[in-house]
Amino acid sequence: MVKTMTSAEYMAMEDKYGAHNYHPLGVVLARGEGVHVWDAEGKKYYDFLSAYSAVNQGHCHPRIVGALNEQSKVLTLTSRAFYNNVLGPYEKFITEYFGYDKVLPMNTGVEGGETAVKLCRKWGYEVKGIPTNQAKIIFVTGNFWGRTLAAISSSCDPSSTKGFGPYMPGYELIPYNNLPALEEALKDPNVAGFMVEPIQGEAGVVVPDEGYLKGAYDLCRKNNVLFIADEVQTGIARTGKLICCEHHGFKPDILILGKALSGGVFPVSAVLARDEIMLTIKPGEHGSTFGGNPLACAVAMEALKVVEDEKLAENAERLGHIFRERMQTRLVEKSDLVTLVRGMGLLNAIVINDTEDSDTAWNICLKLRDNGLLAKPTHGNIIRFAPPLVMTEDQLHECCDIIEKTILNFE
Repeated sequence: MVKTMTSAEYMAMEDKYGAHNYHPLGVVLARGEGVHVWDAEGKKYYDFLSAYSAVNQGHCHPRIVGALNEQSKVLTLTSRAFYNNVLGPYEKFITEYFGYDKVLPMNTGVEGGETAVKLCRKWGYEVKGIPTNQAKIIFVTGNFWGRTLAAISSSCDPSSTKGFGPYMPGYELIPYNNLPALEEALKDPNVAGFMVEPIQGEAGVVVPDEGYLKGAYDLCRKNNVLFIADEVQTGIARTGKLICCEHHGFKPDILILGKALSGGVFPVSAVLARDEIMLTIKPGEHGSTFGGNPLACAVAMEALKVVEDEKLAENAERLGHIFRERMQTRLVEKSDLVTLVRGMGLLNAIVINDTEDSDTAWNICLKLRDNGLLAKPTHGNIIRFAPPLVMTEDQLHECCDIIEKTILNFE
């Protein structure tokens, strides 16, 4: 008989044999279904992180898992050395779903970001006419799109950058939520693109001022610069629209998707653009062995169908208002600990009245865990709350009860 390990033993095993590049909250998850997860001892929790918005459709959604199982019995991987009979239908489906001419499929969110950067540079040289090796891409402070060398080269977070230089050239960093700074930066004729998260997730669910994103898009159009939307975390219904840019009435030139594109079942990312941009990349200039594999394509199509069929964007919009209203009236206005609630749809955060180097938010998350709800701090004094979008109103109120009780009783 195989001995069942305890949570402590699992954590010790990771500590001994795994790289120490993460600092997880002390819980070992062994099963997930819908909005719930269970630990190795069988304790049940509400998941309020959703794998950083990768499981918008809920854990182990039966339709998505079914698509994975069915395709896995037939064909999983061919590489792009050959055609396969799922990629074409997927490409047609996703481009029509989001309203773009072409898609370039990859695997992870950071690969999506890298793909967008390469596409933007190639467009800058071949279409805009920027001199060779002079293209610039503008990023904003507080951005986060991964931890590859290309991604950290745009970061201002020392934990991402320290000890990993030299960094990628051709990037310029300007303040977030600052249109005059962008307008000044765009005066350089060698700028090819502006890449931004519509809401900065890892920075603490930072929502820009009304008019910032549309203003930035208009400035890009005026200066013949591509607007690149990193919607890996904000996309796929999380903010109450299919993509967050829809709230602001424009479609980005390049759209980056990942995470919930597969419902958390399989790594899938995608970059969408119009022909003028996408067709600048020729055979042999970009790719991935697993990008566009049949298994990923089948999973992604079903994951997107679930979003539409179950009206997850509408549910996120409605429940988000309820959540922020409760946090505002019962915590911000009554607790000395919580100073602010912010967000959109079901991507929200509360700011703890403490410094970033304090452990208060971490300790609150430990108490939340003890009370049956899993969340995690970001930037020290901010707790991000992002449950699966399949959550019901009754479940949301139960979770708000847990959060309010935990914080109001916290010492």
